[in-house]
Amino acid sequence: MQPNMCYGLIRKIQPITLSFVPTEKPGQQPPHRVAQTVRYKLFMKKNGFTLIELLVVISIIAVLAGLSLFALQGARESARDARRKADLEQIRSAIELYKADCGDYPASLPAVGSSLVGDGSPSACSASNTYIAAVPGDIIPGRAYLYSRTAATTYELCASLEGGSGSVACGGSSSCDTATCNYKVINP
Repeated sequence: MQPNMCYGLIRKIQPITLSFVPTEKPGQQPPHRVAQTVRYKLFMKKNGFTLIELLVVISIIAVLAGLSLFALQGARESARDARRKADLEQIRSAIELYKADCGDYPASLPAVGSSLVGDGSPSACSASNTYIAAVPGDIIPGRAYLYSRTAATTYELCASLEGGSGSVACGGSSSCDTATCNYKVINP
């Protein structure tokens, strides 16, 4: 084929035009309006969360947080009780060291935060000996550890545990400040 012939064939093909006359039914939009509405909705669509979705997620998080707080409360009480027991063992160790040097148990414990030192009698119980640098106290205000020397060679050390029940007497008293004593350590 010659180049001119192709050109002539292409020129002879006429574009075909289809005419579409939509028949509208009552309550329907014409097809060009439907396409326009779809384009508008696609253009206006936002990439985000609805208010309902956000409220549902926030409420689920709130419920889970509330449940975890109640579950952790028991663990906190157990941790405080474990600390109280450890404090009593620390005081007990200091008192035993004091007895080993001085021959008897101290008449009373120093105030919370103060150090337990020797009384100078006998010479092995020097005032420069520190048996505990700072006497620990209960971590909750209004509670205290109770120490009672029942004889020169016996003592009782009491505390109020949050997870404990009942009461124990420590030197005739069951009051650990504003709480009732329910845990006791005695000399070995």
